[in-house]
Amino acid sequence: MLAKLWPLWAALAVLNLITFIVYAVDKRIAQQRKGRRRVPERTLLLLAFCGGCVGALFGMLLCRHKTKHARFVILVPLSVLLWAAAFVLFVLFSYKII
Repeated sequence: MLAKLWPLWAALAVLNLITFIVYAVDKRIAQQRKGRRRVPERTLLLLAFCGGCVGALFGMLLCRHKTKHARFVILVPLSVLLWAAAFVLFVLFSYKII
């Protein structure tokens, strides 16, 4: 059942990659400080909650980006937990366990 949903898994993988790249690019822009427009914080969090939570978490940790902002330190791991819970529920319903 889960293997039939490979387009969904592929889309989530691409979204996580894009999210990681957006976090890395925003970090690079922040370091250069050449007056270029930054990615809004709302957009960064929206990417995390729309499925790019793992990419956002890796972007925060590997690029050390937004790690001093309480909003990100709380909400990005929360998005990971919510997506993990959704995945577990999806698997349980798929196999008619609940």
